Amino acid sequence: MYKIIIYYYNKMFHINEDIVQRIKVGAIFLLQVYKVTTGTMLSLFIPQACENNKICTLSQNYHNKDPYHKTVFYWNCFAMVTFFTYYLIELRREEWAIKYLDIDNNKPDNSLKEIIRAEPLLDKRMDRLNKYYYNTLIFNCGVYIINIGFTAKLVKDTYHSSSTLSCFASFVLLVLMKLFNSIVVARESVNNDKMMSAYMNEFVSFNVLDKDYVEKKQKELENQSENLQLEEIQLQEVNP
Repeated sequence: MYKIIIYYYNKMFHINEDIVQRIKVGAIFLLQVYKVTTGTMLSLFIPQACENNKICTLSQNYHNKDPYHKTVFYWNCFAMVTFFTYYLIELRREEWAIKYLDIDNNKPDNSLKEIIRAEPLLDKRMDRLNKYYYNTLIFNCGVYIINIGFTAKLVKDTYHSSSTLSCFASFVLLVLMKLFNSIVVARESVNNDKMMSAYMNEFVSFNVLDKDYVEKKQKELENQSENLQLEEIQLQEVNP
């Protein structure tokens, strides 16, 4: 339904497809900020037992002086930083794909491999972005697995009620789902020389060059051709 609304909205107001894709990616990213924050800063957001068997407040969790709690908190912070570093790379990759590539449902997903060979600079840039994205993602996964391990012991030591386990499981599961989806995208992109989107509802692949990029390059070629013709005319006038 939303695709039909976007189609007619674009038709009425003539909004560039690239702008629509950027808005969609930005909106999904903002929604995921909450998920990543709660899923990495587990020592703050998981219900924990305090004095008189009451649930600790966020302030109490933050100011907890217990050495192990502090260690977990610092690792949580490190995990969040690595996560948002990986997110920045993911967003940069998505922005590049939106700018230079496009999605054509009339062509197969792997058609980009043949098309982009005519653009060596774009081909090399795409390969670098995919490999950088994949390597950063693998590092981030390792950091987050350690984060889960540290927090699991904290959950055991500060267990309050079933809400402690349910929050821990739900926060971790949401982040693991995001990481799993990203690994699928990164691995497919690297192994099959593709540029899969990490933010579309379905795992779509950018399979053609962006029409704005193609039009811009065509105009540049036409301008170069006109300049060459003018130079030839000038040379003929100078040397009749």
